[in-house]
Amino acid sequence: MSASGYDIIGDIHGHANDLLRLLNHLGYKNKHGYFEHPERKVVFLGDFIDRGINQKQVLDIVIPMVKERSALAIMGNHEFNALAFHTKDPLNPDAWLRKRTDKNIHQHLAFLNDYAGPKQADALAEVLAFFYALPLWIDLEEFRAIHASWHPTSLEYIKPQLSPAHQLDTHLLAQASKPHSPAFDAIENLLKGVDVRLPNELFFFDKDGTKRRHMRIKWWLNKANTLADLAIGRFDKQLHQIPAPPDIIVGYPEDAKPVFVGHYWMSGQPKPLKHNVACLDYSVAKNGKLVAYRWEGESTIDETHFVYVA
Repeated sequence: MSASGYDIIGDIHGHANDLLRLLNHLGYKNKHGYFEHPERKVVFLGDFIDRGINQKQVLDIVIPMVKERSALAIMGNHEFNALAFHTKDPLNPDAWLRKRTDKNIHQHLAFLNDYAGPKQADALAEVLAFFYALPLWIDLEEFRAIHASWHPTSLEYIKPQLSPAHQLDTHLLAQASKPHSPAFDAIENLLKGVDVRLPNELFFFDKDGTKRRHMRIKWWLNKANTLADLAIGRFDKQLHQIPAPPDIIVGYPEDAKPVFVGHYWMSGQPKPLKHNVACLDYSVAKNGKLVAYRWEGESTIDETHFVYVA
């Protein structure tokens, strides 16, 4: 199926009804057992699961679309976490790659409610196989998509360890589940965003109430005067007084093709982060909205091409 345009959709997190409304609004119809458009394709930015109550319904929409090539999809950090949660540690068969702590179980509980138990074993295996088949990013001629950040150093490190289609395997999953390993750091940057440690023992509390001493930064900025300029989300007022060290600025080139990401729990009216960077995660799992971008061939992101259904 060829496409004259793409509809890039942000994090869904088990909100099947929002997905159905958005697909219908965009002109996709379910005529042959999957949603399709006569001229367009969807690009899903990952994070299909966790939080919302319709985990299976979302995947029952997404998986057939990808298999029938009416959609492309990339891996989000929640799909990566799910693979690690359900995979034993090859070096310690009594442990899982993602520890089954109360926090991790709670975060994954909506998915477990739909897929845990002996009767769901085949369905779980099918879904995990689909997650393994998801590339970490796609890089088309006209634009690219990755879940959290286009981080050149991490891309360069991880690419030789992936399949030609940018998919990971069980070996890399195990390596990337070891904190502070090079593979772990690379996957963190690509799927969860770029963090830097705050100076002077500063800290803040994230959206889940967890105390953090690392700050997630606006990796797309090419320059910043203070740490406050770089910070994503809530931060201490002291950050306005601290110069931004040049070595923590990642930057996305001004002349690069557009890149689309999810992950960041944006709010308000959707708009570009800069002329060639857009985030499409507008917090559908926190009473926000599921957002798409209708790409029509433009090299500069157009604010009027953001679409959502209230």
